[in-house]
Parts: sequence; C-alpha cells; structure tokens
Amino acid sequence: MEYIPNIIFAIALAIGFGFFAKNVKKLSRNIKLGRDIDASDNKSQRWKNMARIALGQTKMVVKPVAGFLHIIVYVGFVIINIEVLEIIIDGLLGTHRIFAPLGALYDFLIGSFEILALLVIIAVVVFWLRRNIIRLKRFIKPEMDGWPKKDGNLILYIEVVLMFLFLTMNATDFQLQQLGAEHYRQAGSFPVSQFVAPLFDGMSISTLVIIERSAWWLHILGILFFLNYLYYSKHLHILLAFPNTYYGKLKPQGEFDNLEAVTNEVKLMLDPSADPFAAPADDAEVPEKFGASDVQDLNWVQLLNSYTCTECGRCTSECPANQTGKKLSPRKIMMDTRDRLEEVGKNMDANKGVFVPDGKQLLDDYISKEELWACTTCNACVEACPVSIDPLSIIVEMRRYLVMEQSAAPSDLNNMMGNLENNGAPWPFNQMDRLNWVQES
Repeated sequence: MEYIPNIIFAIALAIGFGFFAKNVKKLSRNIKLGRDIDASDNKSQRWKNMARIALGQTKMVVKPVAGFLHIIVYVGFVIINIEVLEIIIDGLLGTHRIFAPLGALYDFLIGSFEILALLVIIAVVVFWLRRNIIRLKRFIKPEMDGWPKKDGNLILYIEVVLMFLFLTMNATDFQLQQLGAEHYRQAGSFPVSQFVAPLFDGMSISTLVIIERSAWWLHILGILFFLNYLYYSKHLHILLAFPNTYYGKLKPQGEFDNLEAVTNEVKLMLDPSADPFAAPADDAEVPEKFGASDVQDLNWVQLLNSYTCTECGRCTSECPANQTGKKLSPRKIMMDTRDRLEEVGKNMDANKGVFVPDGKQLLDDYISKEELWACTTCNACVEACPVSIDPLSIIVEMRRYLVMEQSAAPSDLNNMMGNLENNGAPWPFNQMDRLNWVQES
C-alpha cells in the first residue's frame, strides 16, 4: 500500500510526458509540410542570435515595463521549475525534499524560489491589468477577440495558481517542520511562505499533511497540464523561441530572395547558344508554383515562425499601414498562417496522414488580398518582433503568387511594371526624356 502513491505518480508522469511527446511529433510534422530551405549557414552568428534574443531577452526590453516584467516571469517560472526535478524524484522514490542534505545551498535555493514566485505573481497581476483594465490598444485589435484573449488570460491564471500552490506547499511544510512531524526534516528557507504559514495555525498535523500533500500533487499535476496546454496556446513560444531565433533571417533587412526558376529563365534568355524554341524534356519536372497560396507553399522556417508567434502585437503596433487604418495586421498574418496549418494538420490526422483537398487555402479564406497589398514592405514588423518572426516574408510570397500565377496585381502596380518594361523607369516617360528634369530650373 505504501507504494501506491509512487505508482500513481509514475503513471501521471508517463501520461503527461507521453501526451506532450505526441503533440511535439504532430508539431514537427506540421512544420515539415513547408518547402525545404537551407538555414545551416553561419552557425556562429545563429548561436549568438539565439543566446542574445531568446535567452538574453534583448528585444523584449525595448519596451522597458513589459520587458522587465516578462523577464521576471520568464526567469522566475524557469528557475522555480528547477524544483520540479526534486518533486519528480520525491514522487518516484517516496522521499521528501531529497536535496535537503545540500544544506545552506538548499536553503538559498528555496528562498530564491519563493522570492521569484512572489515577483511572478506581482508581474502576472500587472500583465492582467494591462490586458483587461488598462486595455492597451495592441491587445484589443479585432484578431484578439474570442480565443486569443481567453488564452492570454488563462495562461496568467494558471501561472498565479501554480505560484500560490508552491507557496502553500512550502507554508504548510514549514508548519510541519516546526511541529516536528515525521518525515518533515528541518530544511529550506521560507522568506515568503513564513508569512503565509500563520493561516494554518491551530491545525492538527494530519490536517496540515493533507493540505501540504494536496498542494504538492496539484502543483506537479498543474505543471504537467501546463506543459501539454502549450501546444494549444500562444505560449508555445516558451519552447520555440530558441529554434526560431536560431533560424532567424541573417540577410540585411529588406533583401528579398530571388526565385531560382526565374533566375534560370533569365540566364537561359541571355545564353546565346540556347535554343529559344526548344521544348522541355519529356522527363522534366513540373515547374514549382511561383509564390504561395497555401501553407504548403511556404518554407518550414515560415511555418515555424507561425507557431512561435507570441501574439504580443508589437509588430502590429509598429505597422504604418495598420496605424493609418488599413486592414493589415502582421500579427493576424502569423495567426492566420498557424490556424490554417492546424486545419491542414487535422485534415491529415483524419485521413491517415494524407492531406485531402478541402477547397480552402490560406489566400482569400484566411488572408485577403486587401491585407497583402496594404503592406509597405518597410520591415517595421520584423524589426519589432522580440523572437525574430518575419511576417513580411509570408506577405511577399503571397504577393508573388498573385502577380506571377494569377496576374492579379493592382492596376497601379501593373502600370508601374509596364513602364519599367517599356521605359526603363516606373514613370510614364520616354527613355529619351528621363533626364529632362535636370534642365528644369
């Protein structure tokens, strides 16, 4: 009978990690639906970017208040969960505070965890006020209605509950230590929970044990729940921010990739030995689609971007098109890409791993042409993103599809391209007249 709690704990741990591994496999499958792209160059710079941006949070502190609070929550939540290692060992072996023999180091660690837990609670409360009372403009955009808003708040509630469970567990443990309860050795420093402990004055040892064990179980089960909730939440960036910043764009801002098929076509046109009337070989591959109309046309880094999006709205708040009332929201571009990718993934799950055409695509069903053509390609959204997401690259790929596959560019753009072709300049002037402006006084 004494091993039943250990067995139950092991089963809960296996279920929690097993379900998480299943979601990670599905996530990896969905990202790999994108076109292949080589992102293995300049490894040293990529490691530096990951350390500086994902670990060092350097782009978060551009907005000092939000950045400082985010660092508290990030560091606090990560470091406090180091204690999860002790909880797991205790749960599997039936021990209690197995690292207590570390002595003064253990006291310092537990004390630090408690202070961080209190700071996390304060930061989360401020975040909740910013979202729901102050209602910062970037949190009340149309794309944040419904689930995105609920998800943001739910995460805050979960974090507060986990921190309170941690402090309750320590407060009752502290009381049991003072009462000399069996198995509760004198260990740990409790700078915060010692002020919570008086709430449990006068309770019997058996009652305190029940409360302490309940808080202990709810804390670890809550962490397992949170781990598996990440896949369904914007907080997936907790895990994906690291690979996303590693594979982030290294080229200068504003530099676009040339399409290989177009480059080869131009080279063929300039080759004097090429036969302009030659037919394609019988075994020639079908030409790739120009640009992107659905998620499978994007590359895997862009799909990774969509899953990494934190929905913080910094990109949208910096977007000049959005600021002037245009329909475009770079955050919505990423959210729509992720939603469509999830829809494609569920389609494959329902059809034994094969995608069955559903009559939908990213273009028009999720992202409108109006949004795409509102973009000024200024790169403000890319610069603002705290985790190196590139909404502009998706916008450009979808524009390419509209122009090169559907000939659906706006009339003004068609006029410009016609002028470039005929006059060598965007303006409707004869090439011979291009420099006449120099003569004007």
